[in-house]
Order: sequence, then C-alpha cells, then structure tokens
Amino acid sequence: MLKRKIINLSVSDVRFPTSLEQHGSDAMHPDPDYSVAYAVIETQGGLKGYGLTFTLGKGTEIVVCAVKALSAFVIGKHLEDIVDDFRGFYRLLTSDGQMRWIGPEKGVIQLATAAVLNAVWDLWARAEGKPLWKLLVDMDPEKLISCIEFRYITDALTEKEALDILLRAQDGKRKREEQMLQEGYPAYTTSCAWIGYSDEQLKELCMKALNDGWTRFKVKVGADLQDDIRRCSLIRKMIGPDNVLMIDANQRWDVAEAIEWVSRLAEFKPLWIEEPTSPDDILGHAAIAKALAPLGIGVATGEQVSTSGVQLTFGFIQASLS
Repeated sequence: MLKRKIINLSVSDVRFPTSLEQHGSDAMHPDPDYSVAYAVIETQGGLKGYGLTFTLGKGTEIVVCAVKALSAFVIGKHLEDIVDDFRGFYRLLTSDGQMRWIGPEKGVIQLATAAVLNAVWDLWARAEGKPLWKLLVDMDPEKLISCIEFRYITDALTEKEALDILLRAQDGKRKREEQMLQEGYPAYTTSCAWIGYSDEQLKELCMKALNDGWTRFKVKVGADLQDDIRRCSLIRKMIGPDNVLMIDANQRWDVAEAIEWVSRLAEFKPLWIEEPTSPDDILGHAAIAKALAPLGIGVATGEQVSTSGVQLTFGFIQASLS
C-alpha cells in the first residue's frame, strides 16, 4: 500500500464566521474567524491524505499560496520513499535554500509545512489501514525516532537518549493503550470561557461542561482586570474548589503588568497563567514565573512558541528555576 506515487496536492481556504458570536475570542484576538488551509494529497489509485493548518481568518489566503509553493516538493514523490526517510522529507520542506529565508520554523512557511506534513501523516496511516494515533503507537521505536528532526536540540536530547526513553517505555505499553481507550486522556476545556462571552453564556456553558464530566477549565483574561475578576469569580464558584482553573492572556502584557495582574487573580487559585507576555521573551517568562511561584501559580507557554531553539531555551530556564 505504500508503493503509491503522489500525483496532486490541492489546498482550500476554509473559513467559519466564529466572530459573529465571539467564539474563540481572547484579549489579543477579539474577533477571530476560525479557519484552515485544508490540504489534500492524492496518489495514483485514488488514496488521499488530508491535512490542515489553523488560522484566524484574514491571511489564510497567504498560507494557501505557501502550500501551493511547497507542492513542488511533494508531487511526483512516492509515499514509500517519504516513509523510508521521513526526516529527510521534513528537511526538504523546511530547509530549501531559498524558501527557508521567509520562515525557518516560524510564520507562514511553518503553517504551510504543517498542513502538508499533516496530510502526509494521514496518507501514511490510511495506507496502513490505521488511525494515525495507532500508526504511531504500533511503530517500532527506531522507526519513530527516525521520523524526528533532532537538529538544534541535541544539547538537550540526543537521538540515542530519545530512543532509550522509548525502549524503556515498551514495558506496559499495551496496558497503557488499553487504559487510554477505556478512560481517555485528561484534557481541559476553554469553550465555556471565551473573553467575548456574556455572563449568561459563561454560566450556561460551564454548567453543560460540568454535566459532561469536565474537571479542568481555562478562562481567557487580559482585556480588563475588573472584568477578569468577575468572570474568574463566577467560574470558580460554579466549578467549586476541587476542579482546576487555568487562565490565558494570549501575550497581552508586559512583564511587570503580568505579575501585578495575575497576582490580583490569585484568590481564584489558577493552576497557571498561559502566555502572559511576548512568546519570545524567555527571560520575561522566567521573571514572571519566579514572582508568581510563592502564590502557587505556574507559567505556561503556548502555540506561539514555534522554534525548537526557543522551546529548548525555555526548557533550560525551567530547569534552572526548579
């Protein structure tokens, strides 16, 4: 099933008017229209793989153009050859001597690369007759490691060290898989606490989430302090003292402002504040984390930390604070 030639890569600009009812709204993105650049890879014989990358509306057309530009690296390839050297295929997409200039590990090119890679992973899983998670679970540790790009991270984790982790984890893997299938994976919900929602919506959606079994709730904050105090108070009262509350500012504040603002919300016992400041300000995050630690509040980064180098440095900083 892997001996298939890729004959086409199409991409569509798909948008949903979520801004009309403030779905997805936060302090920095008050009117998002949740959208995707939706890529479809087609092979000889008709097998297709589907992938997408997430956007907020305007600009999706730019990502679509970037996906089309990357299609030259995909069309004509055989799935078997990609699977045999997935790391090499990743580098083909991300390390072209001219294309990488407009976005190595960041921005539009990274978003476009994600859509293409997601479609290839989906194609591989469909060729094997498995959902993607099962393809990964069943994969030999050596094969899985060979798919990962270790460039820029080997001072923190080498290929051999990563392989050793996977090999040690083989014992009990099937039992853990069965547990996951039976119990699912712990997660949180943000769907009841977007920043543009009215108090009535918050109450209604929070109650529904509680009835559905959710125990972890994330609240968008950062636009207005008094509004945040009211909304966090409302959510905390509804979920009770034993369920988990988290807050997310989506990069809204300067460092000092973040420390002062979150300290005012400490009475609601948030587990952590996500993206309190610029995602590239590593030392700023460290200062915020150090200031909030006595209050029992952690600091989390988010989807805007895009490059392996920044992720690596965050890890080293976190280790130094522990």
